[in-house]
Amino acid sequence: MTGSVCTDLCHASGGAAMHLKKYLLKGLHRLQKGPGYTYKELLVWYCDNTNTHGPKRIICEGPKKKAMWFVLTLLFTSLVCWQWGLFIKTYLNWEVSVSLSIGFKTMDFPAVTICNASPFQYSKVQHLLKDLDTLMEAVLGRILGPELSQVNATTALNLSIWHHTPLVFINEQNPHHPVVLDLFEDNFNGSASSSPAPGRPCSARRCKVAMRLCSHNGTTCTFRNFSSATQAVTEWYTLQATNIFAQVPNQELVAMGYPAERLILACLFGAEPCNYRNFTPIFHPDYGNCYIFNWGMTEKALPSANPGTEFGLKLILDMGQEDYVPFLTSTAGARLMLHEQRSYPFIKEEGIYAMAGMETSIGVLVDKLQRKGEPYSQCTKNGSDVPIQNLYSSYNTTYSIQACIRSCFQEHMIRECGCGHYLYPLPDKRKYCNNQEFPDWAHCYSALRISMAQRETCIYACKESCNDTQYKMTISMAVWPSEASEDWIFHVLSQERDQSSNITLSRKGIVKLNIYFQEFNYRTIEESAANNIVWLLSNLGGQFGFWMGGSVLCLIEFGEIIIDFVWITIIKLVALAKSVRQKRAQARYDGPPPTVAELVEAHTNFGFQPDSAMPGPDAGAYRREQNPPIPGTPPPNYDSLRLQPLDVIESDSEGDAI
Repeated sequence: MTGSVCTDLCHASGGAAMHLKKYLLKGLHRLQKGPGYTYKELLVWYCDNTNTHGPKRIICEGPKKKAMWFVLTLLFTSLVCWQWGLFIKTYLNWEVSVSLSIGFKTMDFPAVTICNASPFQYSKVQHLLKDLDTLMEAVLGRILGPELSQVNATTALNLSIWHHTPLVFINEQNPHHPVVLDLFEDNFNGSASSSPAPGRPCSARRCKVAMRLCSHNGTTCTFRNFSSATQAVTEWYTLQATNIFAQVPNQELVAMGYPAERLILACLFGAEPCNYRNFTPIFHPDYGNCYIFNWGMTEKALPSANPGTEFGLKLILDMGQEDYVPFLTSTAGARLMLHEQRSYPFIKEEGIYAMAGMETSIGVLVDKLQRKGEPYSQCTKNGSDVPIQNLYSSYNTTYSIQACIRSCFQEHMIRECGCGHYLYPLPDKRKYCNNQEFPDWAHCYSALRISMAQRETCIYACKESCNDTQYKMTISMAVWPSEASEDWIFHVLSQERDQSSNITLSRKGIVKLNIYFQEFNYRTIEESAANNIVWLLSNLGGQFGFWMGGSVLCLIEFGEIIIDFVWITIIKLVALAKSVRQKRAQARYDGPPPTVAELVEAHTNFGFQPDSAMPGPDAGAYRREQNPPIPGTPPPNYDSLRLQPLDVIESDSEGDAI
C-alpha cells in the first residue's frame, strides 16, 4: 500500500516536472526564434515596427525617398553619437562648481601658537657655539677687512668645521675663467691660466661670496652663489649650527630655549585670567620652545562668547632680546600662528611676526573649505590613502598637506643622503645628519633642496585635506607702551616677574597681542559636482529626441534587435555544425547510403549482410550490378527516417511542446 502511494507521488511529481520543462522549452524556443529567420527579415521587421521616425520611412517610401531617408537617418544618427560622446566626455572630466555660503554661529576660538624669534638663549648655548662664533668673527673680518693679515687670526681657529663647507670668494672679472679664493688661504686656485698673483686683495665688494659644498672626499664640489655676503654668512652659519644641534639630545635643546614663565608675562581670555600653564609646550627646530593656547589635545576647545577685542585673547610677551644668539637670529619679535585644534603648527611657513615695542591687534575671519573628494578632486579625509609616512603623527595631530610634503622630503633625504635633516622629524632607527658620521650630507642636502624632480614627486604623492579651516587675519599695530605710561607699566611687569623694584624689562623685548573674532559670520566654500548623472541623462535624451524623435523605449527596441541578431547567428552556426556532422557520417560508407529496407533488415535480422558495393565511378554502375529484390512483404513506411526541411522540424517541435 505504502509502495503504491509512493509510486503515484513519484509519477505525479515527474509529470509536473515534465510539464514545467516543456513550458520552459517552449518559452525559450519562442524567444530564440525572434521576429524572423534571416537578417533581412529582422531588419525589415525592425524598420516597420520601431518608434524611431526615420527607419519607418525607409520601408514605406519609394526608391528615391528611401535613399533620401536612409542618408538623413544615417546623418542624424552620427550627430546623436557625436553629441553623446561630447556629453559623456564632459561628465567623465569630473568637473566641480564652487558655491559660497555665509553662516552665523558661536565658534570655537582658534588654537594660537606663539614662539620667540630666537630658538635658544645665547647664555645657555654659548659653550656649544664657541668655536663656530670665533670662526664667524674671523670670516667677517676677512670679508670686511681683506687688507689685514689672517695669519694670527687663524691660528686659534678650529678649522675642522671650516673644511667641511668653507666660504670662498669668486672673482668673475673674466666670466669665462672665474677665480676661486678660500677666505683663509693666501693663494688662488681655479683656472690655472688666469690665476692672479698670490696675495692679491679681494673683498665682498669686488668678489662674490659663495659656499663650497663637496662630496667624496672633495673630489666633487659645487658652489652655491649669493648676491650678498650677508645672505652667504647667515646661510653658512645656520648650516654649521644645524650640524651642532643635531648631535644634542632633544631634552637638552628644550632646556636651552625660552621657558614659558619667562616668555608669557600676562594672559587674559575674555574676562577669565590665564597664565603660562594654560599653554601646551612644543619644540620647533626653527624657533625652539613654542607654546600653544587652546590646542584641544586634552581639553575641549574654548568657545568665543562674542566678537570683539574684549572677548578675545590678550597677551604680553617678553622676547628677551638681549639674550639672542647673535649670528643665528637677525630678527627680533614674536612669531605666531592661528590654526585648527589638533593640527600641527607649521609656523615657519604660515606664521606672522609681531614687532617688539608694539601692540598688535589681529581680527579673525573664518573660511571653511569643503572639497568634493574622489573622483572630483585629489583630496584625503585623514591621510590614510596617502603613500607617504606621516612623520608628524607622533604629535597626535591631524593630517595636513604641509606635514605630507615635509615627511616626503625627509624620506628622500634619508634615501639619498643616508641621514635625516634636523628640521624634520625622524623615522625609527634613523639619525640626524652631522659632519662626523655623514661628511657629505651638506652637498647632498643642497642638491636635494633644489631638485625639481623631488618637489614634483612629493607634490604628486601628497593630497590636500578634504575639509580645512583657514583663518583670515586683519592686522593693525600701535606703539606700546606710550612714553607717558612706559615707566609704570615696566615697573609693574618687572615686579610681577622678577620681584624686583628696579625695571628689568625694556621696549626692545616687550610685545602685546590682541587676538579676537571680528564677527561671527563665517564663509563656507563648498565644492559640488558640476555635471551629475541627472544632467547626463537629460542631455543624452534631449539630443536623441531632438535629432531622431526617439526615447528610452527606442533604445530597448534596438537592444532587442541586437539580441535577435545574436540568436539567429547562433541558430545558423548550429545548423551549419549539424550539416557538417551529416556529411562526415555519409563519408563512412564506401558506396551510396543503404536503403530503408536494408536498414530495417539489419535491425531485425542479425545475420543480414548487405550487398557489397562494387567499385565504380558512379552510382549507376552500382545499381546495374545489384541483384533483383526478393519478393515479400514491403517494409513499413517510417516517416521519422525521412529528411525534412528545418522550418518543418521547428513547427513540429512547437506542436509537441504544446
